[in-house]
Amino acid sequence: MTEQPTSQQFADISKGYHENPSSSFSLRAEAYTDPAWHAVDLREIIAKTWQWVCHVEKLRKPGSFVTIEIAGQPVAVVRDREGVLRAFYNVCKHRAHQLLSGEGNTTRIMCPYHAWVYKLDGQLVRAPHTENLNGFEPKEICLDEVQVEEFCGFVFVNLDREASPLSELSGDLETEIRHWAPDIEELTFAHRLTYDIKSNWKNVVDNFLECYHCPTAHKDFCELVDMDTYKVTTHGIYSSHMADAGNTTNSAYDVSNATVKTHAVWWLWPNTCIMRYPGRSSMIILNIIPAGPDRTLETYDFFLETKEPNEAEVETIRYLDEVLQVEDINIVESVQKGMNTPAFDAGRIVNDPDGSGMSEHAVHHFHGLVLDAYKRAAR
Repeated sequence: MTEQPTSQQFADISKGYHENPSSSFSLRAEAYTDPAWHAVDLREIIAKTWQWVCHVEKLRKPGSFVTIEIAGQPVAVVRDREGVLRAFYNVCKHRAHQLLSGEGNTTRIMCPYHAWVYKLDGQLVRAPHTENLNGFEPKEICLDEVQVEEFCGFVFVNLDREASPLSELSGDLETEIRHWAPDIEELTFAHRLTYDIKSNWKNVVDNFLECYHCPTAHKDFCELVDMDTYKVTTHGIYSSHMADAGNTTNSAYDVSNATVKTHAVWWLWPNTCIMRYPGRSSMIILNIIPAGPDRTLETYDFFLETKEPNEAEVETIRYLDEVLQVEDINIVESVQKGMNTPAFDAGRIVNDPDGSGMSEHAVHHFHGLVLDAYKRAAR
């Protein structure tokens, strides 16, 4: 493939997809295995969509900063002295060295290479030994900005300068989340789980978006929630996945004293999953990070009422880490291997028009958004 897919290549990759999920095949295996399509994913999807950074608590104080990488591009997010949230390419305008590392608090941004100093709004204020340069004006130099937005108590960035605000693109998502989690901004970071998975990122998203596999692969989970109440609804650039907590003793973790009785989960295009499990008030953010055609990095961040998980939450984290994630990682790694064989090209989407958890219509919705991005990229 050339750098941009041709119209014929788009026609080939979209073959079998139908707008009606009951008539559609899944996204073709090539989209999950070919390095050229992975490059399109990074350039046309990840670099042009709103990407999760952190909970707003990490960037509340003036001078606080966080650094991340989006589609291979280094980004720094900073709260300036006036309280304005800003994001920049984390790149010095002198010789392109990285400016900030990790996270923390600072009064200025100083490059560790040649000590050029920028204010927290990105304006260059000091460049040592430049007084003899012709036509050099520090006030004319500023770090390149990146779009940044606070949304539902979290911080997101978008490398696309033309992208519409997340609050506009996401329709009723914020209303939904704040209905089920009104205290979301008061929650605090408590724990992180990390995973390195031998599978394409889209396989990981696919697996997240349906519970058709749950009765076979996640028997504990099917006791944790009442599968008869499981409902999946797609909207614009997100889908919601709702179920009541189970009413009987389960083998996942104890919810007998739970104050939150609903399993409420949202997937936000393309790779952010926002989860509120039964138990105490909480929010879990699953960030799915493409790292190669057959490699995905995952972070699970737990935001709780307190910085230390209580006994039930320790058990929840253990269940997710030692049981649920093990099951899901085995699934998506097996699927990736299968997609790399000549035995598989695409499979039928299983659809329930009533939107039950046994349906793959949210997977089909995701595939439609992927193909929309591929079509925009095609020459």
